[in-house]
Amino acid sequence: MNEDRFILTKRAGILGVIGNIFLLIIKAIIGFTFKSQAMIADAFNSAGDIFASLMTFIGNRIASEPNDEDHNFGHGKAEYIFSMFIAISMIFIAGKLFYDAVCTLILGSTLQFSWFLILVCIITIITKLALFLYTKYIYKQYNNILLKSNMKDHRNDCVLTTFTLISIILSAYQIYWFDSIVGIGISLWIGYTGITILLESYNVLMDISIDEKTRDLILDIINSFKDVKKIDSISSSPVGAQHIVFITICLDGNLSTFDSHSLANTIEESVSLLDNVYKTIIHVEPI
Repeated sequence: MNEDRFILTKRAGILGVIGNIFLLIIKAIIGFTFKSQAMIADAFNSAGDIFASLMTFIGNRIASEPNDEDHNFGHGKAEYIFSMFIAISMIFIAGKLFYDAVCTLILGSTLQFSWFLILVCIITIITKLALFLYTKYIYKQYNNILLKSNMKDHRNDCVLTTFTLISIILSAYQIYWFDSIVGIGISLWIGYTGITILLESYNVLMDISIDEKTRDLILDIINSFKDVKKIDSISSSPVGAQHIVFITICLDGNLSTFDSHSLANTIEESVSLLDNVYKTIIHVEPI
């Protein structure tokens, strides 16, 4: 399953790079030719998406490496390190776009209406919708934050390019200010998405605990064993999309060493079957 996860994530990254390079070229040429601030912002957004897709490809390649002597629990956290790179790039792009759009709003727009602008918007929406649906399909199967970052990028582009399309249509009726407003909206959306991904990646890299739902499932599994007298502690540490779970349980002190360790091994195997659990380590305390 992990092999399929990495192969499909790699494919999504490559498709993202190809699609975004194509969109960057046509958006930049048409946007600068007809002086559309919203289209230029869209072009910069596509440049950021190319970077995001490259980070997905590289991060996935590193994360797919198995555990070794230096990295006993694998390289899964690479997904979150490279997601932070994506998030930081999105925040910087958002700042630049916001500044340019505000300047255009104050100084006035020189947008020239063209049917080429509309055509580029339609091509972008179709391309990004296809990439979004494909990436969402894979993400739902494998819960990879790199795919989540890319999925959000593709979804955002569909929405933002729709507003770009509206601003271009309005320019045909000499309503130019909306083009700058859309540029500002795009920059704020990109910035918000970048901050969201940054915080999520930061939490994992700072060893955020396993989610409450999975914790409750772990408790249910342990409590199903009548020989467990008490659950002393449960702690966890993330490795990629999964967690290592450390559990201390209390057993009857009269149990033999063999029986207590046999029970601990059975519980470890049961808990490790959960999707969010990479490995379970149980410590036994006699009471």
